[in-house]
Amino acid sequence: MSVLEQNFPVVQKKLSVDLKGNKTDIIICSYDDHFLVIATQIGTMGTILHARKDADISVHPTFSVSVIFGKRDEPMLVACARQLIEHISSSGTSQPLVLSLGLKDHSAETLKGIVSAVTENRLW
Repeated sequence: MSVLEQNFPVVQKKLSVDLKGNKTDIIICSYDDHFLVIATQIGTMGTILHARKDADISVHPTFSVSVIFGKRDEPMLVACARQLIEHISSSGTSQPLVLSLGLKDHSAETLKGIVSAVTENRLW
């Protein structure tokens, strides 16, 4: 179940999904200049990543993803951020993404479930 809250100054959606037996809380916020997605199975922020579309200089867009805080040796977290920024970019917006992943399970299946839940409930 997702809840859209517009009376708060920031438009946001909150939802919970079960991913491989782990309750995963997801919050999606749309700010004027970026999107914030928090996905947690541990009740805290976890690793924080920043993803953005690079300036268009060719037909094929490129994207930059960097770890701001947390685990730098988890390529699956970077892949998750990249998939989400590609979805955001393909919708026509160039706003960057700040993604927080506080997960017990870093498997590909869990991260695909997060990407799927976020894109189904997107605010872009």
